[in-house]
Amino acid sequence: MLRIRIVEERIGEVYPAGEMRTPTHFCIGQEATPVGVCDVLRPDDVLHFSHRTHGWYLAKGGDLDAMVAEFFGRATGCAKGWGGSMHLIDLDVGLMGSSSILGGTIGHAVGSALAFKMRGEQRVAVAAFGDAAVEEGIFAESVNWAVITRAPVVFVCENNLYSSQSPLHVRQPDIPIHERVEGFGIPATRVDGNDVVAVRSAAAEAVERGRAGGGPSFIEALTYRWRGHVGPEEDDHLGYRSVAEVDEWKARCPVDRLTPLVPAELREELALRFLRETDAALRFASASPAPTWEDAWREV
Repeated sequence: MLRIRIVEERIGEVYPAGEMRTPTHFCIGQEATPVGVCDVLRPDDVLHFSHRTHGWYLAKGGDLDAMVAEFFGRATGCAKGWGGSMHLIDLDVGLMGSSSILGGTIGHAVGSALAFKMRGEQRVAVAAFGDAAVEEGIFAESVNWAVITRAPVVFVCENNLYSSQSPLHVRQPDIPIHERVEGFGIPATRVDGNDVVAVRSAAAEAVERGRAGGGPSFIEALTYRWRGHVGPEEDDHLGYRSVAEVDEWKARCPVDRLTPLVPAELREELALRFLRETDAALRFASASPAPTWEDAWREV
């Protein structure tokens, strides 16, 4: 979690210079959910994720140099410079790709899970998405089909209470998301998405269920993004949420919760290591070549 936090904070400092050729959606404040889930996955398990990508990519083992180079639109990027922050991929570690389309990868995760089941492999697929994706038709279709086929897929909803600047209560009925999803006949639970231990426990149970042939599971992780919907800046001035609300959630910082377990000297050592690693990735990206027009046709 500390690594994700430091990487994103450093990216946020550099982003205003205008060299990164992509919109960026930061997960600062939400680090516990991707870390807790990915910690129980095997290297051959797969992850299909949404537009708020950085934490999931790094938690599953994605290459930092390739991620930052992708932000710069370089040929050395994980999507060869064509995808940007919202379209990250690293097949070597089971990152099957993210998408800027809301809920766009949920069905893909069910497809991966069905393939594992048909081949008799004890592998699991994870679909990670935000609360707004629950409002998309593909979500209901995917959960329904996963239940019918008993696909080994774990649906993880990061409920950060807002879709862009629209609060949850004006978009969805006043019934917790996990309770509505239970109507499909799927085991569903809600956890504190800022508590990495709670997230890991729920994910471990869901992953084991899928691996053992017990079918899909749904996890609603309550969390909160500290920065604006897009970009590194805070956006309290827009008026859709109060400073008091943001401060309340910052007091529940997922990284700080583990501080008592990590000696101060070790934390400082790790923070410095992660900062140097990020700066090295920034230098790598800046020095990398841009894709050529010929490159544009090679993957078509």
